[in-house]
Amino acid sequence: MKIREIFEALEVFAPLSLQDGYDNAGLQIGLTEDAEATGALLCLDVTEAVIDEAVSRGCNAVISHHPLLFRPCKKITAEDYIGRCVFKAVKSGVAVYAAHTNLDNAFGGVNWKIAEKIGLDDVKVLAPKPGVDGAGAGIVGTLKEPMKKECFVSMVRNLFHVDCARCNDWAGKEVRTVAVCGGAGAFLIPDAERAGADVFITGEIGYHRFFGYEDNMLLMEIGHFESEQYTLEILRNIISGVAPELPVYDTALRTNPIEYVCD
Repeated sequence: MKIREIFEALEVFAPLSLQDGYDNAGLQIGLTEDAEATGALLCLDVTEAVIDEAVSRGCNAVISHHPLLFRPCKKITAEDYIGRCVFKAVKSGVAVYAAHTNLDNAFGGVNWKIAEKIGLDDVKVLAPKPGVDGAGAGIVGTLKEPMKKECFVSMVRNLFHVDCARCNDWAGKEVRTVAVCGGAGAFLIPDAERAGADVFITGEIGYHRFFGYEDNMLLMEIGHFESEQYTLEILRNIISGVAPELPVYDTALRTNPIEYVCD
């Protein structure tokens, strides 16, 4: 199978038209029109070590969630890791592709996967995109049975391998309706409140956003990387559906740039 056919399959699932205006999803590096795929390496973030891993595994495609080329580049040099990644990928013949906010917003995408892991029922989009059924930002659903706040927080921490979750001092005792958004989803806090969520879970919130919801909703920040880690399962399923014989690997590297230092 050609590399471009893999990328086309990803775009059938998560059309580039679904990406947010600030984003740069899609093909990042590579001439893929006629190249046969030798393998695909999946990751959240592209680093030099990830490119090296792809080469060592015999993969000529790296598929990430976060775009390597996100902000406009005025020059490509070896002065930063982005330039070094570009040089390394081109020299090694590795194509680099990103499925970012288009995969966040797609039906069955990143936030649907988070909802699946938590075990939510009656799932629907929190902030729908006009004109596209099932697409939009965030997800809201319900637990099969209400859970005590402390038990719910512990469950989510275990599911997402979170050493430390940041939460507000919510006055409520039980959780039933849950809203989620992978990554930096604090912009959806008002939507979650309007949807009647008992808790809103996302990767990043920020200090000042925690104020004002103590009586209405539990806010839970679990880390950007941690919230999106299961995205690789989605990518793997899409690729396996169109190229079942193609070697597909999850990166063995932890690309999260944040380390939690605890005594």
